[in-house]
Parts: sequence; structure tokens; C-alpha cells
Amino acid sequence: MELTKIRKIFYPVLAAVSIPVNLLVILVLLRGKCGLSRCITCYLLAMASADLTVILTDVILKQIIPLYSTDPFTNNITLCGLIDSLTHAATDLAVWFTVAFTFDRFVAICCQKLKAKYCTWKTAVVIIGTVTGLSCLKNIPWYYRYDAVYFFFIPLFCMVKLSYYSSPQWKAFDLLHRITTPLLPFVLIAFFNALTVRNILLASKARRRLRGQGDKENQKDPEMENRRKSILLLFSISASFILLWMTQAVYTIHERITLNHIIDRLLKNRLPFVIGYIGPMLQLLSSCSNTCIYVVTQSKFREDLKNVLTCPFVLVLLLVK
Repeated sequence: MELTKIRKIFYPVLAAVSIPVNLLVILVLLRGKCGLSRCITCYLLAMASADLTVILTDVILKQIIPLYSTDPFTNNITLCGLIDSLTHAATDLAVWFTVAFTFDRFVAICCQKLKAKYCTWKTAVVIIGTVTGLSCLKNIPWYYRYDAVYFFFIPLFCMVKLSYYSSPQWKAFDLLHRITTPLLPFVLIAFFNALTVRNILLASKARRRLRGQGDKENQKDPEMENRRKSILLLFSISASFILLWMTQAVYTIHERITLNHIIDRLLKNRLPFVIGYIGPMLQLLSSCSNTCIYVVTQSKFREDLKNVLTCPFVLVLLLVK
């Protein structure tokens, strides 16, 4: 009961905060006055849009409505499957846009010859479009995961098919899903970040040697300052993603291996059951964490955000005068 109360508070608060925050981020980024390149802005816009979609599907449709509705529409098999497919597709987009952004920054910092061709607005649009199309296609099978539970020909609610846990086809699909979201992204983000850190450390040592010792050492290096800001943004987003997704990733692997959603209830083993609720809450929290990262790490973003927030009040004052 306590977990249900926490969820009834957490999810509405998360939706109430995340929806306006992500809309505000999209508005600020569309203005193009944050001092970011068109390529980076394109990826950040895609990430903010994906986060907003996750809130609309996973938080509102999948969590809030069933929690508060006395007669939820979850007894409709079509809607059950549709919401499940949309939720997984939105989650995949949020994850893989983060990977795409990480790889783009890796190329920009570590692959100078490829940078001019790859780190462009056109390439970003192609990558985002490709990821969107593949994510939508990949998550179509979730539509067929449910059966309806009837009471005298009246559908009561949707239930996951038993074949989902026994069929080789579903097992293969589920394994593919676990690998692509989020295990492979974890590995790719860690790998690209490690290479980026190595490159930055080597470049920093080389630049210090070239600039010499003594008083020059204390002078500011604009190139390294720009790199530090870019890396701070990249690592903050990557670390936030990994930390907030870790609990859910571990739990879903454990769930698939042990079928703990059934076994834990029989053995009254509460810890994995509790983690099964906490994991999705932390995962969904990542849908508004990027905004906090932008505000903390990007001074020009903070300035433009202030302008956007104060603009309505300025217009009101002008109209009053």
C-alpha cells in the first residue's frame, strides 16, 4: 500500500514538472541562441522531444491513468498493445539519441578528419530519422504481447500472454530488447567516453608542452575551455543516463531469468518486488534530468532560459504602458 501511495504522488508530480520543463527546453533550443552548434542543438532537441514522449506515454498513459481510473481503458487489448509499443519505442528513442549524441561528441573531439563530414546538421537529421524509424519497427511486436481476462464475456483487464515466458520467439525478441535497451547503450557510452577522456588527456599534455612553462601556464587556453564545457555536458548526460537506468536494467535481467514477479510473491521476497517499482521511477526521472544538466553546465543556455521566462512579463508591462 505504501508503494502505491508513493507512486500516486511521484508520477503526477513527475508529469507536472517534466512536461513544461521539456517544452521550455525545446523552445529555448529552437531559438538557437544558446551558443551551441546546429549539430548539437539538433541532438539535444531530439533528446528533449523523446523525453517528452516518454512522459506522455509511459507516465501518463501507462502509470497515472491506471492508478487513478476506476474503469481504466486497459481492458481494451488494442489500447494495451498500442500503449506498450509506443512506450517502448519512446524509451528506445530516448536511449539511442543519448548514444548518438555521445558518438557525435566522440567524433568531434577524437576524429578530426571525420569531424567536418560527420558533425553536421544534415548528418544529425539523418541519424535521428534512422534511429526513429528503426525504433518504431523494432517495437511493433510488443503490440501482440497481451491477452484479455474475461468475466462472463466482459473484459476485465489485459494480461501478458503465458507464451511470452515460454515461447522461443518471444524469448529471442526479449533478449534482443534487453541487449539493445539498455545493455548495448551502456557499453557504447562507456567505450566512447573512455576514448574521449584518453584523447583529451593526451591533447591537454601536448598543448601544455607547446605553450611552455612559467607565466604562460597560468594563461587561459580558449580551446581547452571550450573542450571542457563540451565534455562537461557530454559526461553529465552520460553519467545521469547510466545511474538512473542501472536499477531498472539489473531488475529486468533478474526478472527474465527468475520470473521473480511470480516467485517473489509466493516466497514473500519483498526486496526485488520493491526494486521493481523503484527502477522504473528512477528510469523515468531521467526524462527531466537533462534539463537540469543544461542549466548547470551551459551559461548561455541559462541566459536564454531567463529571457524566455521573463519575456511574457515584459510583454505584459509593455501592454500596460
